Amino acid sequence: MTDGRYRNQRNKSVVWEYWQSMNHALAKEVPAIVKRAFHRDVDWNGPQPINRIRGSHALIKNYLEPLRHSFPDIKYTADILMGGTDGDDDWVSGCGYLTGTFVHDWLGIPATGNKTDIHFGQFFVMRDEKIVESYCILDILSVFKQAGFQVLPNALGREGGKIQKPRNNDGVMLFEQNELEGAQSMQLVEAMWNGLGRYKRQRDGQDMGTMEQQHYWHPDFHWMGPTGIGTTHSIEEFQDFHQRPWLSAFGDRNLDVKSTGRNMGFLGEGAYACGGIWNQEFSTHHGQFQGISATEKVMTLRDFDWYKRDGSLLIQNWIPIDLIDVYKQLDIDLFDRMHRQHEMRKRGINWWDIPTDGISMLTGSLRKF
Repeated sequence: MTDGRYRNQRNKSVVWEYWQSMNHALAKEVPAIVKRAFHRDVDWNGPQPINRIRGSHALIKNYLEPLRHSFPDIKYTADILMGGTDGDDDWVSGCGYLTGTFVHDWLGIPATGNKTDIHFGQFFVMRDEKIVESYCILDILSVFKQAGFQVLPNALGREGGKIQKPRNNDGVMLFEQNELEGAQSMQLVEAMWNGLGRYKRQRDGQDMGTMEQQHYWHPDFHWMGPTGIGTTHSIEEFQDFHQRPWLSAFGDRNLDVKSTGRNMGFLGEGAYACGGIWNQEFSTHHGQFQGISATEKVMTLRDFDWYKRDGSLLIQNWIPIDLIDVYKQLDIDLFDRMHRQHEMRKRGINWWDIPTDGISMLTGSLRKF
């Protein structure tokens, strides 16, 4: 085994052992577990409103302790775990669910007392078998919905319940994978990305045909987007329920990027490939997005992708997106919407019992859905 392949196996073991240890840890054991896995000066980055945390001590105090206080029995269940080297960095990435009983308010979201599932996606930069950088997206909007709050219009895609797991349950790659299989996965994803890049907003508009995505996706393709967008089945549903509305609002494929955002590790391992961006400029807001008129703002995005290949085609795609951050850039505070609905609820008024105009009148700054 080459040095790089050996490091990859060891790095995946560090992340896997961290998740498994946290599943069974008492509160007093958490600092030692974090110390084993993370560099003391780790640069940890989470979704809105958690955002950036520097150092393992702050990670415990500002993220892990509040999370475990709100969900005392929380458990990590990984659906995908993979790794590799991109450029000068060794990466490990994975996605799955955090599941626990919601017994204390979290991030201002009222506790329900019920089991709550939070989909997560995470990328780690590894050095000397320690996590030195971490980028994490949590589907906090799904926690809103599970707590009974509707802060966005109904998604065009399907929402509710857990999203589809990897077919054959082979996404957690604790053992060494065939390098040629990983290269094939990455080559297919790169070809698909090149197809996406052929779209020109001013030329193509609502026509998705120039991207020729039928050459890359399986007929039984599933796309698993975040709460607020939902999941789709087939290329047609993907185009109708996500791609066309998204590109109508954010369709600049070749934006001249000037920000200092982070590119995730673009990796292929076995039948899987992954990649993503963090706080990277990706488009101007040039068209309506879920009722929000174009602002012409240059938008940044926190977006991850995991792909599963079936033969020569892609059959599954998991896409965590920090939509709360997207809306914040559009001057809409989804936490404010949730808090205002909570105040109405305490007065015996439920959002589903009144028309949107009525909600707007009652909540002042709450924009129309």
